[in-house]
Amino acid sequence: MTNQQQQHAKGNEADFSFKLLAKSGKARRGLISTAKGEIRTPAFMPVGTAGTVKAMYMDQIRDLGADIILGNTYHLMLRPGAERVARLGGLHHFARWKYPILTDSGGFQVMSLSALRDLDEKGVTFKSHIDGSKHYLSPERSIEIQGLLGADIQMQLDECIALPAEYKEIERAMELSLRWAERSKTAFGEQKSKALFGIVQGGDQPDLRIRSAQRLADMDLKGYAVGGLAVGEPQKVMLSMLEETCPAMPDDKPRYLMGVGTPDDILESVGRGIDMFDCVMPTRAGRHGLAYTRYGKVNLKNARHAEDNRPLDSNSDCEATRDYSRAYLHHLVKCNEALGGMLLTWNNLAYYQVLMADIRQAISENCFEEFRLLTKEAWSKGDIAALSQG
Repeated sequence: MTNQQQQHAKGNEADFSFKLLAKSGKARRGLISTAKGEIRTPAFMPVGTAGTVKAMYMDQIRDLGADIILGNTYHLMLRPGAERVARLGGLHHFARWKYPILTDSGGFQVMSLSALRDLDEKGVTFKSHIDGSKHYLSPERSIEIQGLLGADIQMQLDECIALPAEYKEIERAMELSLRWAERSKTAFGEQKSKALFGIVQGGDQPDLRIRSAQRLADMDLKGYAVGGLAVGEPQKVMLSMLEETCPAMPDDKPRYLMGVGTPDDILESVGRGIDMFDCVMPTRAGRHGLAYTRYGKVNLKNARHAEDNRPLDSNSDCEATRDYSRAYLHHLVKCNEALGGMLLTWNNLAYYQVLMADIRQAISENCFEEFRLLTKEAWSKGDIAALSQG
């Protein structure tokens, strides 16, 4: 496509927008509109780190009810390279996913995966965890890469530090992230059909979280994320930070909690005002023999499943959940067969999307708190409740 054709196509694309549809307590139901389709919130984004949601076809992901997936700037810039993806038609075409894509900035992976890195005001130089090759990532380069990938929602580059940390170190990283947000905004420019999200930092310090959220709100971005949580701190700390942060975030913009999490994390975070989530948990757990169901977690490695002819959930609409016995899934996991990971990943992602759909319905009916309590009660009973299935 020529530059002229690209500009013409951009002119015909729908503007990015967010509409708040309903509230139940602090829980929010909304609709994000993008050029690639609508995103119903609260939404869970399956993680497609390297342009693939592990063990799944993209058609399966869509059939499960996902409106959007996540791609990773760090991994895709290293392999196959953002410029190559652009030459091949962009990430939507490359991965055969024609719906919205959010790309994270790569900052978290640089900090967590790269053993050798050198960070300063301008950006960060690091060595690839794959082959040791040297790379440079700045706010401007991160936005450039995300643009080459064709992401509908792009994230500012930020510095995500590990907790616990000293107050002054958390403040330094938060202030740097705010300056990088300004540079990311300048690099992103005016793109009506796409969105740049800022990232609230501040570790486990309420005053820093509030300051970061307020300063980002002044930049008038199209969405805001909460970063630097779910990095090993107790859930109580994460939820406490959300209680401080969400009221300081704009009410008319989507709120995204990065890297979260378990079904319980999602349920509790929605109740504090979060709209969007992503996490490798359902796919990683599936590859390691762990299933998420409406009866809680089921570890298929356990010997008690060896002769259990029941499915994970006979009332599920997902074939992986409904049509395969626990005994067979146990056998696949024990034999380390690839099909075991595929089926359990399929089950887990199906459950996550069912959970999000049920959450949206509960908010619309203004009964989210009742739904939250009933769901947690069902999880607490676990497989005892599942015994009543036909």
